[in-house]
Amino acid sequence: MKTDSQERSSAPYQRASVPKHSGMVDVKKLLHDRGICVVIPTYNNAGTIADVVHRTLAQCLDVIVVSDGCTDNTLDILQGIDGITIVAYDQNAGKGIALKRGFHKALEMGFAYAITMDADGQHFPEDIPVMLQANQKHPGALIVGQRKGLKKAERSKGSKFANAFGNFWFEVQTGHYLRDTQTGYRLYPLKKLYGLSLLTSRYEAELELLVFASWHGIKLVSTPVSVYYPPAEERVSHFRPIKDFSRIFILNTVLCILAVVYGLPLAIWRGLMTVLRTTYSLLFFIITALFIVKPYAMIYLAVTKDLEKKRLGIHNMLWRYARFVTLWHGIPGVKFSVANTQGEDFEKPAIIVCNHQSSLDLMTILIHTPKLVVLTKDWVWNNPIYGYIIRNAEFYPVSEGLEAMLPKLQSLISRGYSIVVYPEGTRTQDGSMGRFHQGAFYLAEQLDVDILPIVSYGAGKVLPKGGKFLRKWPIRIEIDKRICPKDMLSFGRTPRAQASGMRRYYEDRYLKIANRIEQEV
Repeated sequence: MKTDSQERSSAPYQRASVPKHSGMVDVKKLLHDRGICVVIPTYNNAGTIADVVHRTLAQCLDVIVVSDGCTDNTLDILQGIDGITIVAYDQNAGKGIALKRGFHKALEMGFAYAITMDADGQHFPEDIPVMLQANQKHPGALIVGQRKGLKKAERSKGSKFANAFGNFWFEVQTGHYLRDTQTGYRLYPLKKLYGLSLLTSRYEAELELLVFASWHGIKLVSTPVSVYYPPAEERVSHFRPIKDFSRIFILNTVLCILAVVYGLPLAIWRGLMTVLRTTYSLLFFIITALFIVKPYAMIYLAVTKDLEKKRLGIHNMLWRYARFVTLWHGIPGVKFSVANTQGEDFEKPAIIVCNHQSSLDLMTILIHTPKLVVLTKDWVWNNPIYGYIIRNAEFYPVSEGLEAMLPKLQSLISRGYSIVVYPEGTRTQDGSMGRFHQGAFYLAEQLDVDILPIVSYGAGKVLPKGGKFLRKWPIRIEIDKRICPKDMLSFGRTPRAQASGMRRYYEDRYLKIANRIEQEV
């Protein structure tokens, strides 16, 4: 099956077609921080390789070029370019082997992801920010650069047939449809690649990587990228019609058989385990909350006479239960960790602000100290499973209004409790960070207490808004240094300005956590 990399241009790249992307200033740093490099396999691309590599270096600090037994002066050109890593060998082995050796080199150098592009000038290095954005939105996914304008492009009949042929058989073998399975412009999660040891040597290897990724449950995401096709008379093709189509036919036959005996059982098992993990976690929570925690709370409140002792006892129970569910028992498939580098002991009351991602957030915030009160939504306050308990723990619904709640919150602060506020108010559908409202900062100003930032990562990926099943993903909670009222002025002079400044702070902190963790998922 012929990919877009099989038609090579001997003419210089046409720079006039380069697309523009904003936010280029931080792209190099973001790529490096997320462990993303670029791998460029090349075979006799002396006419285009220098331009492609130089333009790639303008986007990415870490570039690996694989010289696949070049017989022209491509290797000499590469050796004259500073700042790249060269993998070279004497005998041409094919694109599949070149990719495999490039990936092994990237892993050896500590990279988590590799963007692949061809050396013939068809791909735009200026589209690397597009691949980066897709990676940030879908960490751990295999990003497929869907070539724009394929229907209008002047391509050979063989190239058009190959794309349609590949798309059809990919859907048959995996049950998933991709509009462009033949593109060589991709971002691979290197630590999740399967079938590398079985990879064939030539162009069909790219199809194999997609198929094996799909079978093993790796998310496949298409994102539009530009492509340049030189005039037909300038193209140089390494495609051998009879021999290569024979290889493709045999490969697809093998993959169809493997789809039945290997891919389908894997998908069924993966789906079954997802349902079982979710069902087990949900039943565990409902049973323990309804038949252990709630009855205990009712009995405790009934027999205890001292009001303050009642309240503190309920808080201690919530704290222990949250720690049991989150830290000791855990959620199947979820690695939970907490970082408290500042040594925060929560002894001094504060307004605790935390970004809001998931319905799991309540459990992940209650683990820190018994002396917490959370401002909640009405549905949480009235929840039939745990509403009774949190009402008796003096949690308050934000619908009461901040002015009306101020005397109650002042009482809580004076008794040593911290107030937890989610400044976003609600979770976003896609898990992105929403606008911060000023309520938390208004309360901190009125109550004259510190702001204590807690940054949450991963809960929205384990159970996103509207999600029905629990995903396997790490959850990380980081407790930052508390900010006194005087220092809050550096974020802005008013609660509204402070909310905006704090959101920027959270975006930066969240990005650093994500860059670190998403190299390991």
